[in-house]
Amino acid sequence: MDPVTIKVEGMTCAGCATAVRSAIENVPGVESAQVDLATGLATVAGDQPKTTSIIEAIMTRGYKAEAV
Repeated sequence: MDPVTIKVEGMTCAGCATAVRSAIENVPGVESAQVDLATGLATVAGDQPKTTSIIEAIMTRGYKAEAV
């Protein structure tokens, strides 16, 4: 499966990026997640994780998110 890319807004520090990565990795089907604070992008790999579920997980942590 191709990686899913999500634009994340509201991250201001490495702790934010870690919180977003943790939220994403708890979504069923996600095998790994990389969050780049500088670009505001999260790249998610896995066995068909649902993009809507990933976005919801990020938003529950207080960040804005949308598929790219």
